Amino acid sequence: MISAGDFRNGATFEMDGNVYSIIEFQHVKPGKGAAFVRTKIRNVISGAVTERTFNPNDKFPTAFIERKDMQYLYNDGDLYYFMDQESFEQMPISKEILGDNFKFVKENMVCKILSYKGNAFGVEPPNFVELEVTKTDPGFKGDTATNATKQATVETGAEIKVPLFINEGEKIRIDTRTGEYMERA
Repeated sequence: MISAGDFRNGATFEMDGNVYSIIEFQHVKPGKGAAFVRTKIRNVISGAVTERTFNPNDKFPTAFIERKDMQYLYNDGDLYYFMDQESFEQMPISKEILGDNFKFVKENMVCKILSYKGNAFGVEPPNFVELEVTKTDPGFKGDTATNATKQATVETGAEIKVPLFINEGEKIRIDTRTGEYMERA
């Protein structure tokens, strides 16, 4: 059990049949009246974010989220197959669960599969990936002086903004959390 007075960022708990993760919390002690805890919580299954206040004495059961490294193998329509690297079991995951940042993942990359009581609800790709630029306008000498960017398509089909001096065939490092170009690889 976790009490609202012990809330910390990243803590997970069960409430009203759902599992929530704390994004932000603030202990408030007004001059008049009882203290309370103001929070911003995310439903880990649906991804919905809500703000809520709690009495510091409220108690909730702790929820344990399992994070397991699995290798992405291939997709077949709307199902994406991941393999457990210890037991070699394959696990299909539907496209709705993957999220926007999955567009930077190519086959054989290792991702973290988030599950609660055996049900997968999320996929975290690696924070940084190295991908090859497959399509972009050519760069010209002297294009490095400004912070101007251009569109580029990488080998997974995702489009990102890159500096003008990046050319087709170059490998670049991308931050999957923000979808931004980091550096040449």
